[in-house]
Amino acid sequence: MTNTAQIEEQLRDKLISTPEMILDDTDLMKALIAANERAMGGNIVDLRGIAMERLEARLDRLEDTHRSVIAAAYENLAGTNQVHRAILRMLDPLEFETFLRDLDGEVADILRVDAVRLVLETEQSDDDPAIGRLGNVLAIAEPGFVDSYLSMGRNTPVRQVTLRQIENGAPNVYGNKADFVRSEACLKLDLGTGRLPGLLVMGAEDPHHFTPQQGSDLLAFFAGVFERAMRRWLS
Repeated sequence: MTNTAQIEEQLRDKLISTPEMILDDTDLMKALIAANERAMGGNIVDLRGIAMERLEARLDRLEDTHRSVIAAAYENLAGTNQVHRAILRMLDPLEFETFLRDLDGEVADILRVDAVRLVLETEQSDDDPAIGRLGNVLAIAEPGFVDSYLSMGRNTPVRQVTLRQIENGAPNVYGNKADFVRSEACLKLDLGTGRLPGLLVMGAEDPHHFTPQQGSDLLAFFAGVFERAMRRWLS
């Protein structure tokens, strides 16, 4: 018996003793099925083989769906943690000016946005020195500005959270960062009875950071917490 025959005999014994080696190897099973089809000839239709191919294709689709669901779950969990950390940081300051400055600082960094702006409607002038000390974080607008900005001048219902892609940011909102903003999240704020509405705007250079197809539950929660914090500061 030659060495080749001995190797073949050893391999044969190995496969007989552990057939799982073949069954668990997808590529090897495909090769065996293909060899069987060639041995049967081209005039024979192997219905079992066709059924297996369809089942295999269905399994591949299920695995892809499974991976997509897991990825979406991890993404949602990461987004939830991100918003929670931003809220905790937002609630840390003991002074109102620090509270507002942090919006475009550490809070913006946690949320991974390039600009955060607070727009408040008022009938008074914006010459107040306190407004100037807050830099670009706070913007003052005339009554009616918030709804007009959210609806873009169209006669459409205004939602609490608006996600959209834009060509450029509004200079009266974003200041010197307006030219770099390509998508934004707009959170309408109810500041309490007798007060005009406000608007919290998050801008991003990435045009796909905020899109209308995205969910807005987390941002609605963030807006709710921000509203309550603002009411306490304003009172």
